[in-house]
Amino acid sequence: MNDSAASPGSEPDAADTDEDAGPACVLVFNANDPSGAGGLSADAVAIASVGAHALPVVTGSYARDSAEIFEHFPFDEEAVTEQARAVLEDMAVQVIKVGFVGSPENLSAIAELTADYADVPVVAYMPNLSWWEEDQIDAYLDAFQELMLPQTTVLVGNHSTLWRWLLPDWSSQRSPSPRDIAKAAADKGAPYTLVTGILLPDQHVDNVLATPQTVLANARFELFEAQFTGAGDTLSAALAALLASGAELNEAVGEALTYLDQSLDGGFRPGMGHVLPDRMFWAQPEEDEDEDKDKDGAEGEEPPEADNDEGAVRH
Repeated sequence: MNDSAASPGSEPDAADTDEDAGPACVLVFNANDPSGAGGLSADAVAIASVGAHALPVVTGSYARDSAEIFEHFPFDEEAVTEQARAVLEDMAVQVIKVGFVGSPENLSAIAELTADYADVPVVAYMPNLSWWEEDQIDAYLDAFQELMLPQTTVLVGNHSTLWRWLLPDWSSQRSPSPRDIAKAAADKGAPYTLVTGILLPDQHVDNVLATPQTVLANARFELFEAQFTGAGDTLSAALAALLASGAELNEAVGEALTYLDQSLDGGFRPGMGHVLPDRMFWAQPEEDEDEDKDKDGAEGEEPPEADNDEGAVRH
């Protein structure tokens, strides 16, 4: 287990807080996504949006549009390792984020790297892999359990995805609770699990940070009617960035979930497929900006603060 597991988000060393040090750095392993829905582009924008600096390691690339994934082309493990080591030997990395890396071989290489930097917390996101071939899914999930979970500090994933993966033999008539899923993850070495997308009967969803012993935090949000792509990468990247910046785990989870909710609320549909999160929602002009300027922008007066800045995560 990663030595940092007991206290993710603790204050960085004095050398890292020097005023010239700049934003905290997050090393990200993920695939390129040409649609911008998820993958490294989503990670980089979300991480920058909450005030950290992304160090993106390309593990492969999807061929996809805004509706579906057609294919994935993985890099070999040497290419992944060389990218990461070049950065790790040059920069101080506060948190590592692991997304979809394409192959068991890449998981093995990344697990070895994280073991070499055992004091750096690892946020690992498990996406829905139903687009992939069944034998590839099984091999990848088995490798993730065996190699990556022992190095993971916080596991992030949708309730149904984590249920099918970690509790395949679940036989109870009730759905597994976040603590049930967290126990299964902890048995493999991951001390904290953020379970998302738990459907509630009142058109809301719950998101729960849990350990086998207790629920540490939860946040409920209204269920959006639109079908989104990229929410999981957005959330896990924001969480990694907030932890890297020194936030405590409970605080970071709450802020990351709020950031995701606001990104989804401002979502847009650039193609013929799904809606994408607007990870830079706080930078968009207000629809009534011109009206506000006419009313309140007289010479010598400051314009009113934009409503959508309230609650936005800007560090």
